[in-house]
Amino acid sequence: MSSTARETRPSSRVPVTRRPHTPVTTAPRADSPPARAVRALRHAAPALLGYLAVRGTVLLVLTAWAHRRHRGVWPILATRWDADWYLGIADHGYARELGTAISANNLAFFPLYPMLVKAVAAVTPGTRAGTGLGIAVVASFVAAWGVFAVGDRLHGRCVGILLTVLWAALPVGLVQWMGYTESLFTAFAAWALYAVLTDRPLTAAWLASLAGLTRPTGIAVAAAITVSALLSLRRRFSPRALTAAVLAPLGWCAYVGWVGLRLGRWDGYFAVQKLWHNELDGGRETLRLFRDLLAHDVTPALFLVSVTLTLIASAALFALTVWDRQPVPLLVFTAALLTIVLVSGGVYHPRARFLLPGFPLLLPLALHLARASRRFRALALATAVLGSAYWGAYMALVWPGAP
Repeated sequence: MSSTARETRPSSRVPVTRRPHTPVTTAPRADSPPARAVRALRHAAPALLGYLAVRGTVLLVLTAWAHRRHRGVWPILATRWDADWYLGIADHGYARELGTAISANNLAFFPLYPMLVKAVAAVTPGTRAGTGLGIAVVASFVAAWGVFAVGDRLHGRCVGILLTVLWAALPVGLVQWMGYTESLFTAFAAWALYAVLTDRPLTAAWLASLAGLTRPTGIAVAAAITVSALLSLRRRFSPRALTAAVLAPLGWCAYVGWVGLRLGRWDGYFAVQKLWHNELDGGRETLRLFRDLLAHDVTPALFLVSVTLTLIASAALFALTVWDRQPVPLLVFTAALLTIVLVSGGVYHPRARFLLPGFPLLLPLALHLARASRRFRALALATAVLGSAYWGAYMALVWPGAP
């Protein structure tokens, strides 16, 4: 056989024609959950960068002020006040008896955050205080993303970004980067509300149940999801909605029930709260303090005056949210949160912090800023950020009590 014939014979190892192969790639499909998550993260990026800028500004002012007063920033953020209680629970667990000491029983603090601190610290280097602060910071970004998602869903991207920046610039926003539960709770609340707005009742219910294991006000998230699910049943019966209505309050009920079993009395949790002077009195104590601080006291504490003004402003903003006809889940959540804070006869100075998760109250402001001129919007946001920076440092370094 000639060399020419040999050269034209098809190879037995490599076929002449082959079916084209799809290139091997690790990139997620366009409709896969990871791809959707990446797109959503890119969409939310301006809001998250704005959130980081606000929190970074507040931290810089706190650091400079603390340096001038020869104070360390780390203890302020990671180990003081409520952070110390949560670290104690992570280290030693809960009390087994009710006792009689005032403001001394750690059963008043809900379990999810200290459980996370203990679990994560067991598998990561560093201290539990560092772990607790790290969880709070990470949760704050998840919360900011959820806040943006709700605003974006209802009114578009611009309003979502403004809502996130306003939430970051709240006067007590420093707490978002402290070893507290507000960031974790807001993350659960925001994404639960987003889930119910996007017709995912079971996801919303699970998140509401986790919120109920995080803070006492988790019952407000549960109320929002349960009421929304029950209202949907009036239009069309759905097993998912019915399950969500039952599931949403389970986290809160589980912890309250467990405390009762641990103390051997059905009202165990409420007995603990009574020792902390956190009893519902219909708002009598709140009104008395309003009157004393704003009318009778000639030298009221600046921090307490700011708390009072925050409560009044929050009530006014709630009226605006009703006027704007916000979706029912948001209205129920903020109404329940406000009611719990205002009708309590307990400690007064942390009440502005208790309202920090109530971000839907800021939607009227975000809408107004979205319609305003750029100059006014920039001035308003700059004022809010600088005010938050000053007030965060004052709250941590001058005010002698817990924020």
